[in-house]
Amino acid sequence: MKQAAARAALDYIELGMIVGVGTGSTANHFIDALAGIKGKIDGAVASSEASAERLKKHGIAVLGLNETGDLPLYVDGTDEATKHLHLIKGGGGALTREKIIAQASEKFVCIADESKLVDILGAFPLPVEVIPIAQSLVARQIVKLGGDPALRPNFTTDNGNIILDVKNLKILNPVEIEAQLNHIPGVVTNGLFARRGADILILGTAAGTVILD
Repeated sequence: MKQAAARAALDYIELGMIVGVGTGSTANHFIDALAGIKGKIDGAVASSEASAERLKKHGIAVLGLNETGDLPLYVDGTDEATKHLHLIKGGGGALTREKIIAQASEKFVCIADESKLVDILGAFPLPVEVIPIAQSLVARQIVKLGGDPALRPNFTTDNGNIILDVKNLKILNPVEIEAQLNHIPGVVTNGLFARRGADILILGTAAGTVILD
């Protein structure tokens, strides 16, 4: 189902595009599918070192966002999604770069299998990227918001930071919660993609793909 969603995202590729590419198992399926039409694009901007390496192994040019400017398209997976196209991302730890590239992109196509569609976000622990010196401060502030933060063990982001995975946070208003978390000093960003959610959600199902927009 992930592969079907990834292949369906190729329909949004246009000749000469520079494509933003996400991180994770579903994004990997997209990278592998993209390799089949790599002559159609001018390159890709990767949201992680791991995705950059996978793109390079397929012979796809990897460019920096500072040199490309805004992008026409960003394709990435998700850990949870709602019918309003609000997302939780960051299970792979690349949430900050993913959020930057999503913001820089005209169209964000999210690809997932049908199990990722939920009514309310938050069953999947919400990742929060934090500057290490602020770990305790940020954790205390998250507890005040009703969450239960835990340090992701033995993990450092590509930006040199840590991640707190937050359970039991009631995310009834994703836009508001996203802003509240980002206002805590020491938070780089959090895995709520609500202020800039997906434009299109492609769900792989047993019967084929379903598109929400």
